[in-house]
Amino acid sequence: MKALDELTFDNRFARLGDAFSTHVLPEPLDAPRLVVASNAAMALLDLDPAVAETPVFAELFGGHTLWAEAEPRAMVYSGHQFGGYTPQLGDGRGLLLGEVYNEAGEHWDLHLKGAGMTPYSRMGDGRAVLRSSIREFLASEALHALGIPSSRALCVIGSDTPVWREKQERGAMVLRMAPSHIRFGHFEYFYYTKKPEQQAILAEHVLNLHYPECREQPEPYLAMFREIVERNAELIAKWQAYGFCHGVMNTDNMSILGITFDFGPFAFLDDFDAHFICNHSDHEGRYSFSNQVPIGQWNLSALAQALTPFISVDALKEALGLYLPLYQANYLDLMRRRMGLTSAEDDDQKLVERLLQLMQNSGVDYTLFFRRLGDESAALAVARLRDDFVDLAGFDAWAELYKARVARDGEYSEEQRRKRMHAVNPLYILRNYLAQNAITAAESGDYSEVRRLHEVLSKPFEEQAGMEQYAQRPPDWGKHLEISCSS
Repeated sequence: MKALDELTFDNRFARLGDAFSTHVLPEPLDAPRLVVASNAAMALLDLDPAVAETPVFAELFGGHTLWAEAEPRAMVYSGHQFGGYTPQLGDGRGLLLGEVYNEAGEHWDLHLKGAGMTPYSRMGDGRAVLRSSIREFLASEALHALGIPSSRALCVIGSDTPVWREKQERGAMVLRMAPSHIRFGHFEYFYYTKKPEQQAILAEHVLNLHYPECREQPEPYLAMFREIVERNAELIAKWQAYGFCHGVMNTDNMSILGITFDFGPFAFLDDFDAHFICNHSDHEGRYSFSNQVPIGQWNLSALAQALTPFISVDALKEALGLYLPLYQANYLDLMRRRMGLTSAEDDDQKLVERLLQLMQNSGVDYTLFFRRLGDESAALAVARLRDDFVDLAGFDAWAELYKARVARDGEYSEEQRRKRMHAVNPLYILRNYLAQNAITAAESGDYSEVRRLHEVLSKPFEEQAGMEQYAQRPPDWGKHLEISCSS
């Protein structure tokens, strides 16, 4: 394991030059202190977990000091926000400190969010508050534990720095990690500003570092775009299967690697609601839960437009045509597994859709239903779950179809069924009210709940002794929390 001063930097994005980013130093937080750290994320950098408790750790990730090899840069990009194009965005409160590679040869961006003003802050103060930093940390690590591709979070550093949002709050920084922080909006920026040389440099950078296998194809850029389409289809299938709502699927929040990125007003479904809107600023429901699938395609189309200098329009259209079939195949595979099925039948899609409609009409808890469906045999499970539904006749009809489908799937013991289903159906998810409880405690100086919740969510599929309170349906107030982009 390494100490903090033993990290090895290789700042590849910074070497692209000033057309792609601007050198900016972080603005230090007052009295920085560790709120929470992820041992799993630290392991990606070969760091000894014990270093998180040292004063220099909080100083590094609170903006007070830097590694000599770090080259903090604010990245420039643009993007479509709620469907409208914004010509210049960029890292308004974040800095790419540099790229570190570990002993396995993996490169990780160290990106400090809440690091102060940059040339791209526009009217903002460049700060992040404690609540938003905690939410991003918990979501990043929770999604990873669920098997959903995501940026990672190393730590949250709290402070005494005052920050004004709707009220005065305390500033914080979250250190997030990813193999790359390049977004769809990077390509859009150079396309719409008519800078073909820089756009070509960016395309080569992404191709060589993140999609080198595409070099072997007759049309490398087209192969790369197809891979991006495939990754996003798989990503959004996992969001939908596990009830995750991103909340702000602007093209500047879409990763070129197909990972969950830039957490704001996200939420996991409590009661199943296909029309759920987690961002209280999204008045038209553009980024509602059910809309995430078509918006994923819309965003890929925006990226495709930016790639027209490299790829023919017909080839781009053909690649985009892969998105929905790939999404559907991935989603249905996940839902079969969540229902305990190991084979495929033509009517499985209808079985899933019928169940979700029944859940929608009855306000059934999305996560707990699937967990309990695997607790025992299919017949006993549906008998116990029946009382959660308003339309009993409708549920009974579905239950008969489901039991017959399970019987056709094969002979399995109850224990085999439980083990297989519990491996894909989490008991613990990051519900908004759990995050809010942890935030409330942290804002009063008690970080124990944030750390405990993080530990519980790091093993979402395993029943953990004494943690029953994290596997309950939310109280009524917990279902009606309003989450904004500043959250």
